[in-house]
Amino acid sequence: MNDLPPYPPIDPTTFDLIVIGTGLPESIVAAAASTASKSVLHLDPNPFYGSHFSSIPLTDLSSFLSFHSTSPSPSPSPSSNGHHDFTALDFAIRPLYSSLDISNFSPQLLDQHSRRFNIDVAGPRVLFCADKSIDLMLKSGASQYMEFKSIDASFVGDDKGNLWSVPDSRAAIFKDKSLGLMEKNQLMRFFKLVQGHLAGEEGLKISEEDLESPFVDFLNKMGLPPKIKSFILYAIAMADYDQEDVGVCQDLLKTKDGIDQLALYNASVGRFSNALGALIYPVYGQGELSQAFCRRAAVKGCLYVLRMPVTSLLVDKDSGCYKGVRLASGQDIFSKKLILDPSFTVPLPLGSPSPHPLQEKLPLFSLRDDRGKVARGICITKTSLKPDVSNFLVVYPPRSLFPEQVTSIRLLQMGSNLAVCPPDMFVIYISALCTDDDQGKKLLHAVMNTLVTLPVSTNSESNAAVQSESAESGGAALNETAESSFTDQNDLGEGKPTLLWSALYIQKLTLGQVDFICSGPMPDGKLNYNDLLDATVKLFQEIYPDEEFFPETSTSEFSEDDGGVAVET
Repeated sequence: MNDLPPYPPIDPTTFDLIVIGTGLPESIVAAAASTASKSVLHLDPNPFYGSHFSSIPLTDLSSFLSFHSTSPSPSPSPSSNGHHDFTALDFAIRPLYSSLDISNFSPQLLDQHSRRFNIDVAGPRVLFCADKSIDLMLKSGASQYMEFKSIDASFVGDDKGNLWSVPDSRAAIFKDKSLGLMEKNQLMRFFKLVQGHLAGEEGLKISEEDLESPFVDFLNKMGLPPKIKSFILYAIAMADYDQEDVGVCQDLLKTKDGIDQLALYNASVGRFSNALGALIYPVYGQGELSQAFCRRAAVKGCLYVLRMPVTSLLVDKDSGCYKGVRLASGQDIFSKKLILDPSFTVPLPLGSPSPHPLQEKLPLFSLRDDRGKVARGICITKTSLKPDVSNFLVVYPPRSLFPEQVTSIRLLQMGSNLAVCPPDMFVIYISALCTDDDQGKKLLHAVMNTLVTLPVSTNSESNAAVQSESAESGGAALNETAESSFTDQNDLGEGKPTLLWSALYIQKLTLGQVDFICSGPMPDGKLNYNDLLDATVKLFQEIYPDEEFFPETSTSEFSEDDGGVAVET
């Protein structure tokens, strides 16, 4: 028995496609390729599905974020007997998270329940009932492996801790007590115009000139007051940047795109009879999406191996063309195509006496296109931010918390009825786009200072689990400032939930790459998956241009049930 290898051998050893990492884009491509009758091997060094899109217990989350916040030394590639017509280039792991701060203010309580948490690495995330992700799950059959619950409400927040209901329908406008009669009439007229335009009603069509203009200009033209504009731009159309300031706005929303967002929101309300509003969330967390597509791929013949590190890329000695990968077991596996988790890079071979065939290709792969950063925060509390409401979304429009806030900040609170935490606890996700780590942390702390308070007794024992993985020299000072600002807020914190645990970190935004080697994108800063899904479809079509991305099938092919989306009440 002692002679058995630590990793099981994989048979067969040649596939059409090898996918490394079970993030959502990689899992969708694996399922689509398997559906197209390709032989697929799907590997992941982690013991869980989802990679950067996973939902995992607290202890696993801390380990995962810490590992991906540093540049671990690559394991030496094990030797392999057999082929000698290729070169093995060791993979490296690049850090995708920075300024990691994990604080545990109630270690005894949380350690007792650690495995009962399913924490999203890439929160906050929700799905609109009518968005592309839902349509894809229905089309592919992945929906039969998932259940969802409705998000109870949506709010807009301010620096005083107030949460204002989003008037996102005629019924909501009628019930809203914060709006005056004139504001209600203005909002009603605007929604009537949008609905008439979408329905093609005569006299209610928005002109092409207006559709190409900035959405904020169109709202000004409609005479909408600042409060109503803010609701529409940031809580319904989900704009990321301050639309009023072209100097800082990196993504100015056109009217036609804003109308499309409103149409998505409107179509989502009432699509499922037992979903209260426009938004739903997967029971057990967002990581269930990756698992659903992996299960769909497995039904179609995809081979899955977790806990399987991959050490090297195999390339032809002469041409530099891709051949396969080497596993930590020493086994070499070959395929025609390869898709990598975004954390993998291939450093250029060093010390080579002559130019390597990959010399021109690898820099493109090693220095992938980074598109800014997103600050993410996770908090655990014993009480809800809003009494009698468990699952809800909050949007903080630009400038709503402090003058230098140029991006929207989004917050999602989830309760135990979604199986993401133990009873009588709540998980809060916060995110905001940022240009650097300090700016990102400032945005996260601005929300936390407004809504939660630290325990009154922050002695060395209760705060023993504070960790910092920041590579920035100013990281410690930032943490000190943040902690003192929390303490300053304690006097104001009566009625605010007490913080039990928090994790703050900055994530790089990377695009997927379709080139010499393909890689999936990192989670973006959006609330839903539409942009990520577009990138995933493009990735599949570049690899298999002659194959249809999940061809239409009858629901009778889905053996377990009718393939519908189950939304629990």
